[in-house]
Amino acid sequence: MSRPVTLFTGQWADLPLDDMARKSREFGYDGLELACWGDHFDVAQAIADDGYADAKREQLDRHDLQCHAISCHLVGQAVCDTIDARHKSVLPEHVWGDGKPAGVNERAAEEIKNTARAAQRFGIEVVNGFTGSSIWPFLYSFPPVPESMIEAGFAQFAERWNPILDVFGECGVRFALEVHPTEIAFDIYTAERALEAVGHRDEFGFNFDPSHLIWQGVDPVEFIRAFPDRIYHVHIKDAIVTLNGKSGILASHLNFGDSRRGWDFRSPGRGGVNFEEIIRALNDVNYAGPLSVEWEDARMDREHGAREACEFVKRLDFAPSNVAFDAAFAD
Repeated sequence: MSRPVTLFTGQWADLPLDDMARKSREFGYDGLELACWGDHFDVAQAIADDGYADAKREQLDRHDLQCHAISCHLVGQAVCDTIDARHKSVLPEHVWGDGKPAGVNERAAEEIKNTARAAQRFGIEVVNGFTGSSIWPFLYSFPPVPESMIEAGFAQFAERWNPILDVFGECGVRFALEVHPTEIAFDIYTAERALEAVGHRDEFGFNFDPSHLIWQGVDPVEFIRAFPDRIYHVHIKDAIVTLNGKSGILASHLNFGDSRRGWDFRSPGRGGVNFEEIIRALNDVNYAGPLSVEWEDARMDREHGAREACEFVKRLDFAPSNVAFDAAFAD
């Protein structure tokens, strides 16, 4: 088993796709996970233009690159969030519109439905993304948060996402939520609750990303073991906890890349994630999909980091054994 090693283009959307593809092939990647922003993959164009998806595929083929997933994190965030001025900077103009919250939520939901349709045209079976969450601001329960408010948040998630997932089902595409702070699911218990909210339907699973778990104190391997049949896609991304008696795990309102933070993202292999055990766990659950590098390290040159990360993942990955190690001694 040789899993393809791909690069998520979300952090490279300032580059035209042709430049991104050329660089990625030079770095050694087998393919790209295309972000649905910049000019990497435009959902509206894919729906309006019958030739768009084929043209994108041909563009990747010219660089000998695969594509196994597209990603709609930015628009997905606006489906369940309580909309405010921050969202304008990450949403397409046709989704933001006049900025009135209810309309933004509705247009975001329609865009995600269209993302499933666009993925079908593109020949992709997995869309990664975010869901947003109306209850993330209630994480710290003061003023006291009654359980009824949390229940209402999961009910709202189900009400808004079930119609979206209906379209995913019609298209033969699965949605993989990147379990992540600010989403409806950000650890094992909330992921279980999100699955319950949508009735464990097959269209909904997870984009496993250990970097968002480790700094919370959640063992990423335990996440894989908790959801063996729901790991629809994998991000290779690292993080490190740097508490020093001054910093806090909530990061002190300090932005990524500030050395005073209590944790931060790191280039794969340079943080605290035990990728050896993750590969073993993925083998145990028979995950055969791509290992997609989501490269984020605010204190490292990104081209150096992306090249190094590709080499790291290709050395890291291995197939499970198909024989018992002591079979040679059997009668």
